[in-house]
Amino acid sequence: MANETTNERTTASERRTVSREAWLIERKELLAREKAHARAGDELAAARRALPRVRVDKDYRFESATGRRTLAELFDGRSQLIVQHIMFGADWEAGCPICSFWADGWSRQLVHLAARDVTMVGVSRAPIDRLTAYRRRMDWDFAWYSCAGSDFGEDFGVAPTAADLDRGEWTYNYAQVPVRGEEHHGTSVFERDGEGTVYHTYSTYGRGLDRMNGAYGYLDLTPKGRDEADLPFSMAWVRRHDEY
Repeated sequence: MANETTNERTTASERRTVSREAWLIERKELLAREKAHARAGDELAAARRALPRVRVDKDYRFESATGRRTLAELFDGRSQLIVQHIMFGADWEAGCPICSFWADGWSRQLVHLAARDVTMVGVSRAPIDRLTAYRRRMDWDFAWYSCAGSDFGEDFGVAPTAADLDRGEWTYNYAQVPVRGEEHHGTSVFERDGEGTVYHTYSTYGRGLDRMNGAYGYLDLTPKGRDEADLPFSMAWVRRHDEY
């Protein structure tokens, strides 16, 4: 999903070998930096929660395997909704392999999110029958909806409009960039009040999705890290989990 390289590889021959005592000194120095980073992350999270919200007045409709749903109905009775915008074009035979890399980690989190008043779903522009077939192939159990025929993808920053395509430029991740395709990834968060009014509270794109990928978190602990510096683009190594 994120396409900027963040990993400069240190080879085994370049890595120093030191005594346990010397290693412990440097590890404690790094721990101090890690704690500062964690505190800065806590401050960012608080600022994120403090963002104002925007009322959603448009009547978006979504297709599910069991019928049509409104945006309010996607909350499934809870007050908070996370929408994962999964890249899956209307004429694609399969979902984006990189989005699928993220999606592989979602299913077992759903019960824990629900316990904290959060529903998480996938939304894509492909027809619902293709989404259902691909979800079966990937063995996922999160709810996945089609927004085909609506402006949901365009309005929440993951799909350029027809005018954007003609112009060759659009707003992605809050900046004007060249159009590089009709499908892009992102995460959007919504809130529903007691009267059923829905509000948009947050969206993130690009590198903003990194923290939602547990595999990258583990790779960042290893000596090689993500090991993506020499690839044509950072996630060129990623395959769907049944294609390795």
